[in-house]
Amino acid sequence: MNDTKLIDIAAALGISVTTVSKALKGYSDISKTTRSRVLEMADTMNYRPNANAVNLRTNETKTIGVIIPATVHHFFSSVLNGILEEAENRGYLVIILQSNEKYELEKKQIALLLQKRVDGILISLSNETDDFSHINAAIKNNTPVVLFDKIAKMVDCSKVVINDRKAAYDAVTYLIEKGYKKIAHFRGSYVPQNSIDRFLGYKKALEDRGIAYDPSLVYMCDHNSDFEDGYVCAKKLVEDHKDVDAVFAITDLVAIGIIKYLNEINIKIPDQIAVFGFSNWFMSTVISPKLTTIDQPGYEIGHRAASILIDEIAQIKEHLPVTHQIVELPTHIIERESTLKTVEVPA
Repeated sequence: MNDTKLIDIAAALGISVTTVSKALKGYSDISKTTRSRVLEMADTMNYRPNANAVNLRTNETKTIGVIIPATVHHFFSSVLNGILEEAENRGYLVIILQSNEKYELEKKQIALLLQKRVDGILISLSNETDDFSHINAAIKNNTPVVLFDKIAKMVDCSKVVINDRKAAYDAVTYLIEKGYKKIAHFRGSYVPQNSIDRFLGYKKALEDRGIAYDPSLVYMCDHNSDFEDGYVCAKKLVEDHKDVDAVFAITDLVAIGIIKYLNEINIKIPDQIAVFGFSNWFMSTVISPKLTTIDQPGYEIGHRAASILIDEIAQIKEHLPVTHQIVELPTHIIERESTLKTVEVPA
């Protein structure tokens, strides 16, 4: 471990510690010759500034914290890529934590990040989070917070989102226009805002096309909206509704679980039941049939969220007013085999 201090460089050059400090910081009252000598000696002696001392002096750590519900999901890995690239470009380190969709763990992680004196926090809320006091406490601590993907409308901070309600509406409208009439929805839990909005988009699309909403066609995915949920709920759906002809799933993982079960029992997709996912996970192109889905711009969400957060950190440091932003990024439908019925050519 190198313990070279300013006093060591000063002694080696026969100058004052103040002169060494000013030379390293590029003060204009230090001559170019002296500055060059100091820099050369600092390099020779392998001098490195004490990060803790710098942090105390500048009142910043150049570190941001990120809390996501799960790292295994392709969407969140894309978000992290966007965050990490923007943070690196702006000179920030990133601490990444995973809440595992648990409220209590999320609370502990916020407290940990504040203890580590991060300059700001990015977070996508867990499926269990319905109390936002820990988020508000961070903001009250003058630590800026930006929410993304799974947000809370009641928290006064910047947010980067998609229009989940419109995306779901477009997905179900697409299915109806393809000729599907009895469309089930595998939804997320009642707490996350994106789960609520996707359900409302599904329901509104049915109503606008004159199809009566049937609550028995809505299945709750209460195992974090993953592959197992899709598989288990697909089994229930087929047992309950012999005439269902399409399913709109809250995530691609759920949709892939549906496809696996339907393939196992030899139900033809999409000729008998079409399947529509959400997020455009890479597995969407690997599963057979390939999955029609909503493309959710994960990288751009992460990039924009990090950019906004770092801007707010700078504004707070300069004692400038911070105006919170709501950034809504566009989505679009990726059409693949799971919704395209085979067209029979007359003999």
